[in-house]
Order: sequence, then structure tokens, then C-alpha cells
Amino acid sequence: MTELTRRSGGQVLVDQLLIHGADCAYCVPGESYLEVLDALHDTGGAFRLINARHEAGAADMAEAHGKLTGRPGICMVTRGPGACQAAVGVHVAFQDSTPMILLVGQVGRGTVDRESFQEIDYRRMFAPVAKWAAQIDDAARIPEYMARAFRLATSGRPGPVVLALPEDMLTDVVEVADALPYAPAIPALQAEAAAEIMAALAAAERPLLLAGGPGWSDAGAARLLDFARANDLPVATSFRRQDLIDNRSDHYVGDFGTGVAPSLVRRLAEADLLLVIGARLGEITTGTYATLSVPTPRQRLIHVHADADEIGRVYSPAIAAVSGADAAIAALAACAPVAPRDPGWRRVLRGEYLADSEPPAHDHPLDMGRAMVAMRGILPADAVITLDAGNHTGWAQRFLRYGRPGRQLGSTCGSMGYAVPAAVAASLMDPARQAIAFVGDGGFMMSGMEIATAVQHGGRPVILVFNNGSYGTIRMHQEREHPGRVSGTDIASSDICRIAEGLGAAAHRVTRTEEFLPALQAAFAADRPTVIELMTDPEQISTRTTITALRNRPRP
Repeated sequence: MTELTRRSGGQVLVDQLLIHGADCAYCVPGESYLEVLDALHDTGGAFRLINARHEAGAADMAEAHGKLTGRPGICMVTRGPGACQAAVGVHVAFQDSTPMILLVGQVGRGTVDRESFQEIDYRRMFAPVAKWAAQIDDAARIPEYMARAFRLATSGRPGPVVLALPEDMLTDVVEVADALPYAPAIPALQAEAAAEIMAALAAAERPLLLAGGPGWSDAGAARLLDFARANDLPVATSFRRQDLIDNRSDHYVGDFGTGVAPSLVRRLAEADLLLVIGARLGEITTGTYATLSVPTPRQRLIHVHADADEIGRVYSPAIAAVSGADAAIAALAACAPVAPRDPGWRRVLRGEYLADSEPPAHDHPLDMGRAMVAMRGILPADAVITLDAGNHTGWAQRFLRYGRPGRQLGSTCGSMGYAVPAAVAASLMDPARQAIAFVGDGGFMMSGMEIATAVQHGGRPVILVFNNGSYGTIRMHQEREHPGRVSGTDIASSDICRIAEGLGAAAHRVTRTEEFLPALQAAFAADRPTVIELMTDPEQISTRTTITALRNRPRP
């Protein structure tokens, strides 16, 4: 039996964070959780508190922390406006299946339901975008609530948990025992199900493995590659999960993201079996549910996912199994490989991927395709690439190569402003590990101030700002639907280099292809954050099309 100790609610909460292995939190401070801040003052070197410049940035940092570690990223914000601004990061964590805990200071219990200063019912507010949203009204129950929060955030399909903390509850002094350290509950693929899947693979002539979702460790990713080799399988990844398999392997054939290669879509239609491990088969991965027929795909579908509710949500599988990704690939790898098959199918897919990842000719002074090819030649093996929302991320998704221990972190829900805070978090976790953010000029204006957070706390991320003076993705849709009628998508020019220097970062402006690699190498060698402003061609609206082509395309 654990010992009863007498403490304030704020101290109890901080003790639970330490018990459950949390060593860092991202915050914007607020008077509604002063007792927590005060208790953190006495943790010495056991806990690091990183104060961000905006609650959205703090939440995105916590989400990135959760992605990188597999443990809940912790975010602390104050009531009302603080919680509202942090909601964007909770939504990212929900759609990206990332473990995260948001702690929100709340009004005192004696003023509830009076629309007191900054009062919101967070159980109602966060219910659609969190696995669990609750309020701790009794300080003696903090250990219970926190243990459940950690367990729920990491079990099954991971996701965010939101806990509201009334400020007077945090000052209550209670005598309470601590909880035991949490352990996630993760389902595992059973031997019988693994054997059934292997039998289906053996019968297939044109199989395709689609890997995605959360819960993949570096060891699990290595097993995935070994399994693909042993069974001669082509492997694709879901949106922004390209780091699950070494892209240099002959078994990697591309990703089903926003810039999916047309050739890969055609080959998916030709496949006779689709083995999905970890991916949700959501809108982006399935091309707005068009690349697979609903509800029953033509391909024999095998869907393995940690959440039973995800299986059959849209597509009815021929074989279904509930399992975490790591456990699933371990069980499959333990089976005898299938008999050797003709490698021609895999080789065709691989060849098409390689052809698509070489840059086409471009006559603008700054050729981003060639710049990306140069970049992939010098990227450290463990580099962290963070991706914002927008067409500019197509350069990184199409032309770079990924694979563990390197990581690709991107918001699959398309949240602008994500890349800079995520790169800051990655760099603060390990300043020796190179973190590189890909962000447009619009996204940079939303969260670029977090460079100051990196400067204050010793991070050294590299921020690549793709400046084309436009909200590019929306401009692309606008030109496709209403060609030539530009409305609301132009961005007034700002001196991004001067902004960066004012925040304490080094800065370079790149206007020509040959200037890019020296600027990047200088940034890698710097001991502080560096912003590289890339003056890109506004006509080249994506890696695959131009504004002129969109305007001139045939219309019904």
C-alpha cells in the first residue's frame, strides 16, 4: 500500500507527473494554475518547463514531443483564451493519434456556472477532439485522474486527454496516496490471425503493404523492413508517415499523401491484396475515399489497427485484426515467409517511385526540386523534418528520403503553424539532433515567434520558409475552381530575415539554387536557430503543376 502524504493539490499533480515519467512540459503561464507552477519550482533538474510565446505553439510542441517519444506530451495553459488557443494542438493530436495531456487552469469551484471571468466548460468544449475531457474537483482524486489520463492517452489508438484544474482545488491541502506508474494497454496480434494474414499474402500475386498510424518504435520500423524483404513486398506509407520504412530500400514504393504519385494510384487499382497495418484509411490516404471503392474494395483488404472502432469505419475488410503496429509486425515477422514470388511487381512500383522522386526541369532561378536533391545528400541520418500545412511541403514529401532513426513530423489534419513549434520542441529535446522545419510564409507568420522560445531555451532548429507571397494551397484550389479570380490568397511581403534576426536567430535569404546548399550547411553548423528564406516561384503552385496549367486546363 502506498503511503499517505499531506500536500497541496498543485504539489500532488506535479508528483504524479514525475511518477508517470514526464520530465518536460510546454506552457504559457497563467494565474489559474499558480500552484502547479510553484510546485514545479522545487523539482530541481527532474522536470523542465518550457514557456512558449503562444498557447497554440505550446500545444504543438507537446504534440511533437508525444510523436517523438511515444509518451504523452504535456501542455499547460490557463483558462478561457489560453485553452481556446491550445485547442488547435489538441485537434492535431486527435487526428494524428498522438499521446498528449492538456492541463487547463479553471475558475474556482465557487464561481462555476456564473459565466465568471474566462469560464468555459472544458468537458463540453473538448469532447469532440479528445479521448477524454474531465475536471478534477477534488484534490484527493488527482492521482486517480492523472493515472487514467496517462493510460488513456497511450492505450489503443493514442490521443489527447484534457483535464481542467479549478484554481482553488489546486490550493486545497489533502492527504492522499500516489498512483503507481501507468502502463498502456495495447492489443497484440494473435498467432491465429497472423497465420490467416500470411496465408492470404501467399495467395496474392500483386500485394501491397500500406503502413501508417502511430505506435511504431524504431525497432518496429526495422521489423517492417525485414518483413518486406523476407516476403518480397512493396511497401507504401500513409500521409506523413514516410519515416516508417527506409526510403532507400528497394521495397519502398511511395506514400499516399497529398502529393501521391499518379503511378502509385494506378498500381493500387491493380493490386489484388492490400495489407494495411496501423493506418486509418482516412480521407487523405484514400484520395477522398476515391482510390478504394466504398464499402468493399476490389482488392482483398486486410486491416490491422489498434482501435476496433477504426476497422470497418468506411471500408469492409476481408480480414480484420485489432493490434498495435509494433505487436502486429512482430507477430507477422515470427511467421515463416511466403514462397518466393515474381519480383517484377515490386520492381515496377519501385522504379516508378524513383522516377517520380527525381526533379523535373524548372527554369526559375531557385529550383526547389534540385535543392531538395542536394539536401537529401547531406541530411544527418537522425534528422527530424517537421512539415506545416501547404503545397510547399510537397518538396520535402516527394524528393527527400526518410527512415528511422530520422523522423518526419507533420500534422495530418493540415494545421497551419505546426512546423515551427514542432521543430523547436524537437531541437529542445536534443539540440545535437538536427531539426528542420518546412513552412510557408503564411504559416511562418502564424507561429514564427516560437523561434524566441528556441533561443531562450537553447534550441537550434533550422526553419526553411517558402516565400511565394501567397496562401499557396488555397490559391491552387482557387485557380482550379475559379481561374484568374484571385481573392483573399495574396500575402503582403514582409522582411522575414529581419524578423528572424530580431528574435535572435541567424538568417539567410536564398534566391538562386546554388545559394541553397551553402546556406543549409551554415545553418547546420550554427549554435542557434537559423531561418532560411526561400524566394520561390509563385507560378510553380505545387511540385506537379503551375498556375498557368490550372488556368488552361480543359473544363466541362
